[in-house]
Amino acid sequence: MATLRFHAVKESLKRKSLEINESKRRSEIFGQNVFNELAMRQFLSKNALTSILEAIEKGSKIDRLLADHISIGMKEWAISKGATHYTHWFQPLTGATAEKHDAFFETIGDGLAIEKFDGSQLVQQEPDASSFPHGGIRNTFEARGYTAWDPTSPAFVYGTTLCIPTVFVSYTGEALDYKTPLLRALHAVDKAAVAICKYFDKNVRKVSASLGWEQEYFLIDNALANSRPDIVLTGRTLLGHSPAKGQQLDDHYFGTIPNRVMAYMRDLENECMLLGIPVKTRHNEVAPNQFELAPIFEEANLAVDHNSLLMDVMQKVAKRHDFKVLLHEKPFAGVNGSGKHNNWSLSTDTGVNLLSPGKTPMSNLQFLTFFINTIKAVQTYEELLRGAIASASNDHRLGANEAPPAIISVFIGQQLTKVLEELETVTKGKLSPKEKTDLKLNVVGKIPEILLDNTDRNRTSPFAFTGNKFEFRAVGSKANCANPMTVLNSIVAKQLLDFKKEVDNLIDEKSMKKDDAIFNVLREYIKTSRLILFEGNGYSEDWENQAKKRGLSNNKSTPEALKVRISKPVIELFDGLGVMNKVEVEARYEIEMEEYILHTQIESRVIGDIARNHVVPTAVRYQNILIENVTGLKTIYGDKFKAYAKEQLELIEQISKHIEAINSLVTKMIDERKTLNKNSDIGKKANGYCKKVKPLFEDIRYHCDKLELMIDDELWPLTKYRELLFTK
Repeated sequence: MATLRFHAVKESLKRKSLEINESKRRSEIFGQNVFNELAMRQFLSKNALTSILEAIEKGSKIDRLLADHISIGMKEWAISKGATHYTHWFQPLTGATAEKHDAFFETIGDGLAIEKFDGSQLVQQEPDASSFPHGGIRNTFEARGYTAWDPTSPAFVYGTTLCIPTVFVSYTGEALDYKTPLLRALHAVDKAAVAICKYFDKNVRKVSASLGWEQEYFLIDNALANSRPDIVLTGRTLLGHSPAKGQQLDDHYFGTIPNRVMAYMRDLENECMLLGIPVKTRHNEVAPNQFELAPIFEEANLAVDHNSLLMDVMQKVAKRHDFKVLLHEKPFAGVNGSGKHNNWSLSTDTGVNLLSPGKTPMSNLQFLTFFINTIKAVQTYEELLRGAIASASNDHRLGANEAPPAIISVFIGQQLTKVLEELETVTKGKLSPKEKTDLKLNVVGKIPEILLDNTDRNRTSPFAFTGNKFEFRAVGSKANCANPMTVLNSIVAKQLLDFKKEVDNLIDEKSMKKDDAIFNVLREYIKTSRLILFEGNGYSEDWENQAKKRGLSNNKSTPEALKVRISKPVIELFDGLGVMNKVEVEARYEIEMEEYILHTQIESRVIGDIARNHVVPTAVRYQNILIENVTGLKTIYGDKFKAYAKEQLELIEQISKHIEAINSLVTKMIDERKTLNKNSDIGKKANGYCKKVKPLFEDIRYHCDKLELMIDDELWPLTKYRELLFTK
């Protein structure tokens, strides 16, 4: 087996890496395959261009006649880029993107044909929705679903296909995708934030949420990855003993990027540039063969689309370089897993980042308003925020002394903590002229100076303020960013609505001046939000105990974390904002719980198969070799053979014990699965898989990994960690 692995790697490394033509500047090729404003100006009429720009900027509807004009221009542009087909590109609740390709080709009789693409084909399609997760929203015989064009995310050509970003809804109108609730949440936060901005600037008409994701991933030689059934079927290694050298020397982090990896990165970045994905940063991450890329911040909906597209492009480009991309949050035991930090902020159409201090006390008061309201929103809905990043794969990473814990807390740094402490002492009611002056000059006015060199250094925080944005670090590497972004924007929107109501009440009923009312409400929020703020080590046992006393949730597993999604306050939150109705919320709970069960079930079957059909037979084969050796020694030495075969006899006994334990544990795991599969209660079934099936994985793994250290490397059937992690 080791010889085969060697030759596989040798052949793979022989293949010439694809050379990328970098003679052109990135800015010259950026967005070449995107139907952006530049392309629209070339291929659309003035009326059609105005219509689509207003739809993007104001959310106005596009007239059907103009949709026909847009579709003709879009088709001609796409064909000029080599496209032969088009697809409505959407994000169903599978976690992956989906597409069904149709040719522009149409027959018109008499053996003639044309390229056709009209407004109806652009605006809406009806793909079969029967096999996508729906969580009970519709019956099987009601298989229809509709995809509808989202003009706020530009169409693009990938390969020979025009891809049109769309929402995906059921026949009865409920969302069956990630994009629809996200768009609704972004609308909600826009509306709520604009109302608050009016306190400070009457010219603000729109507030947009921005997102900058940081994508971590592993690159593994494709031949080696395909030799592992667990990687092929689950995206991670279910077995494997840690190598002698892992990441303990920290020599990989920010190290020189290997040539083969650099060729892949250059190729990937080239594809990203053409598709308008503004990737900017690349580097080695902490674990061996782990890397990261990150883009320039974008509007949140577009950023989510770009990340979903990127994860697909990464895999396709990897094949050209004989790599396999692993996006699983924990593909290897004993080394760091992968996350996808979501950097979030709010910006106005007047060019102001609402989470960045300004040059005047008034702009800093605006900053404090949005800063404190965000903290308050997280404090109120910390359990929901935890549920937004829950998955079977992310459970392996959260709280593993490498990633934020399952306890949600907010880190803001010592300097801003002191600012909040000073604001907390503000007099209740109307402020005296002196107090207001002192606040604006000594506290609020000095915020820019305070933040000048106060960037975040606490890597254990799941939700940290990092100078001009909040960084949600607990998001998993293979997650769709839409889920956490929908939740975060929704809870902030709700909090801003509550804030405005309280401020307006003080102005109207208490005759307070605007600044006094704002300071009064913020002071109360600081008091009630104190419990969510934490500056220490999030990995420590002390924090776990302290968080419990504070009343913060610590939902370590997905079944625990998801329960909050169907609680009355959460249903009222989403329904009240128009983000999701009760049916949509409950459907997502069903889908995510079912997904957890299925992922755990698949891993259970895979580890059982590998243990019994790969590891145990290999152990028996090696044991027979040892037995033959002992028998030979007995023939030579007679009764004295035990003195010469002591180690072999002990090894034979140890192997037998491990084989027995593996068979016993696998049988127990199968029996537990059979019992749980009869349970119709999805909550009890998921908890059963979590508490009764999943723990057996580690027990089985323990014995298999022990055998790996005992058995001849030539016989061992699985590619080892040292080969997977250190083959460049």
